[in-house]
Amino acid sequence: MAKRTAVKDAPKDGINPKQPCPCGSGKRYKACHGAPGGATDVIVSRPFEGLAAECELIALREFVPSAVAKLPVKDGREVTLATVLPMAAAGLIRGDDVPFVGLQVQTRSGDLSRDLARALQWAQQAKAGDVLPVVGPDNGENPGRLQDLLDPEAEIVPELHADFVWWMPEGTEPAGDVALSLERANAAILPTARVDAPGVKAAYWVDAGDKAHLRWVRPEPEEKLLPAMARLAARGELDLGEGSRYAGSFRAHGLLVPVWDLDREMHAREWAEPAEALGKRLLEALASDEPLTDAERRARDGLRGRQITLR
Repeated sequence: MAKRTAVKDAPKDGINPKQPCPCGSGKRYKACHGAPGGATDVIVSRPFEGLAAECELIALREFVPSAVAKLPVKDGREVTLATVLPMAAAGLIRGDDVPFVGLQVQTRSGDLSRDLARALQWAQQAKAGDVLPVVGPDNGENPGRLQDLLDPEAEIVPELHADFVWWMPEGTEPAGDVALSLERANAAILPTARVDAPGVKAAYWVDAGDKAHLRWVRPEPEEKLLPAMARLAARGELDLGEGSRYAGSFRAHGLLVPVWDLDREMHAREWAEPAEALGKRLLEALASDEPLTDAERRARDGLRGRQITLR
């Protein structure tokens, strides 16, 4: 009996089946990603954890309208990540044989990283003109996760576009459903720009019409970021200077995204220097291990009260 138990509980892929699954689901590995089919019903709250590109992937998934980025694949054919593809496809091979994987798509399982990995593997094998409308059932196979297919240390640098003309090869005119999808997608775009400054990553200026916003995906765990933000808020240093106001934050894929209201008369590039300065103040506050003061605790409670969660 003891011998059978030892074999049954032997580590799989270096992970003890009885230990918590690394995906963060709270289940044992043998009942989650160590199970046949990879436990597609398990919701992974932080699907891009472990990737240097995590914050940019969240921004591209949640609020950047039209952008592409080269995926740092470890092996095989180079694939381009896209925010949105025609008809919200999970993947397609453009007529000029350029493969794309869509990020803003309907998920098949509770693990977005797993779904994207399957779409990426499809794109590496498909031919020009092929389309993957949705990621289908896995049929018991375990394709791994995005973390298995990408260089985890590599950053991605999104290329933003003012429309979706890049859906078509240069010199090609859209027709039929693609033309209709293109028209609708272009009409829904909010002007968006990446804030480019030293130490500033995954921060985006968005013109929402009546006002502009800065949305900044932060890499720190919420339990560390909120106290740091509270320290700044208590000192009146949580804004981006004149013409700005801290508006609140939302949670997306396990990370916190603070949002600031901005004077929309100012160009996106004018917020680069203030964002850099705020980033430095945040890092200093994050480094502090002093207990929060009464004023800082009240500020933290106020910050918590101005949160929403995206599903």
